[in-house]
Amino acid sequence: MTENRNKIEATFKSKDTEEWLDIWFTRPIGYVLARFFNAFDIHPNVVTVISIFLGVFAGFCWWHTTMDWTLLGIGMLMLANFLDSADGQLARMTGKKTLWGRLLDGFAGDLWFASVYIFLAIRLTFEPMPFGGGRVWGIWIWVLEFVSSVVFHSRQAGLADYYRNIYLLFHGDHSELNDSRELAAEQASTSWRDRWFWKIWLFFYQNYTRSQEGMTPGFQKFREAVKARYGSEIPAELGREFCRRTYPVLKWTNISTFNTRAIVLYVTLLIGQPWIYFIFELTVMNIIFYGMRAYHERVCRRMTDEL
Repeated sequence: MTENRNKIEATFKSKDTEEWLDIWFTRPIGYVLARFFNAFDIHPNVVTVISIFLGVFAGFCWWHTTMDWTLLGIGMLMLANFLDSADGQLARMTGKKTLWGRLLDGFAGDLWFASVYIFLAIRLTFEPMPFGGGRVWGIWIWVLEFVSSVVFHSRQAGLADYYRNIYLLFHGDHSELNDSRELAAEQASTSWRDRWFWKIWLFFYQNYTRSQEGMTPGFQKFREAVKARYGSEIPAELGREFCRRTYPVLKWTNISTFNTRAIVLYVTLLIGQPWIYFIFELTVMNIIFYGMRAYHERVCRRMTDEL
């Protein structure tokens, strides 16, 4: 039992950044799936693409209001999440880790939730508003959906992902922290003729990374100060101290990513009131977003001064 647990944990990026639900539920299932795909020499990126189709189909299921479609959609999104876990675990098991895989993996989650938001908005357009005196949602559900998804969800999830990768960088683990300037340089040097799709993809990804950097000015100054003093190698003692101080942020990054959102989404669908999920995005998730941002930035400013 212990040996099997060790094998599963070896496929984690870092146990510090794993949520308890992932450690005891998602990752073990993902590990079994990863071993299955590895037995047939299936590339991690193929697994990611399959998860995209399943996650998008989940959104379509929730266009319908009946319980059988609701349960089918929940099952599809859970399976998509298991595959999303399996692709990363498979990549770490086999060493098939690429920037393309990193980009595709992040794109998968965006497509899942884009499908969910669009189909739920279509579903709710002609349903009565709560406390609305019989009036239907109409255009207002699209306004609520746009604000909660495009304006806030993307920022919340993007910052949580960025903080996890910052922690992994200073912890010395499997960090996928990118620099928008490096991505921009690669995008500029990539040929339109030979790799046009990759060039377009890098354009959007560098903008995504730039938005993460724009939300973390304190960390950017700290990162530049560390680089100016120590070069590309982060001293172990500095890394440990940074991780010790920023460790409390990890529990909030976990809440800001998939599991908590999915559970709230499932509950609101099961009770037939999915509009509550959008309100959850606007309130609870924003409180967490601004709280963890303020804490992390304060730590970075103090450590910059100490350097």
